[in-house]
Amino acid sequence: QVQLVESGGGLVQAGGSLRLSCAASGRPFSRFAMAWFRQNPGKEREFVGGISRGGGSTDYVDSVKGRFTISRDNAKNTVYLQMNSLKPDDTGLYYCAAAYGSSWDTRARVSAYDYWGQGTQVTVSS
Repeated sequence: QVQLVESGGGLVQAGGSLRLSCAASGRPFSRFAMAWFRQNPGKEREFVGGISRGGGSTDYVDSVKGRFTISRDNAKNTVYLQMNSLKPDDTGLYYCAAAYGSSWDTRARVSAYDYWGQGTQVTVSS
């Protein structure tokens, strides 16, 4: 089992920044590819960004490229999402997810992830 706990969400004005953190416990963190997803009521959960086990590969949904950065610190069992130039469309419940053994090709799929956190709310006001 892996437990994931997100933090860092909040209310911010458009153009502002937030840094989300996800602390993992349980199985060795370095064995998991990690990702951030977001979801709004009545909508599907959306891939935001992913990072490979060693941190050498990252990927993002087009709408956040150049504004968001995903990173990880395997010594601290933590993955981060730095969000800059936030827009109202970035509002949502942000989830941290961990994938064990999935191919990097499936990084954007909800079904590729084995463990999920409870989510942290991000609200961007215009």
